[in-house]
Amino acid sequence: MNGRKALVRDYRDRKVEAGIYAVRCAASGEAWVGATPDLATRQNGIWFSLRHGGHSEASLQAAWATHGEAAFSFEALEAIDDENLGPLGKSSLLKERRAAWIETLNARGLNR
Repeated sequence: MNGRKALVRDYRDRKVEAGIYAVRCAASGEAWVGATPDLATRQNGIWFSLRHGGHSEASLQAAWATHGEAAFSFEALEAIDDENLGPLGKSSLLKERRAAWIETLNARGLNR
């Protein structure tokens, strides 16, 4: 098996961990909290949309434009054990935990 096929197989076979994350701006002290079915890949998606000026959260995009990429960090706040939950239960738990973290950190919410 060639290297590319092995990488694809390993990616497909990896354990996906759902959870809650925060994007923080060190320069402004702001934080944004979101929930995702895959913590390992979420930062890449957020950074990609921010770099291209297309993130759906206007306040995050504005802070990125003002302070630059170096001022931002991504932090996994909580992993969710969702093995025994169906899709609806998983979604509800992610929403509940996201809301709790938004309140705890006095942060803004992200849709994803």
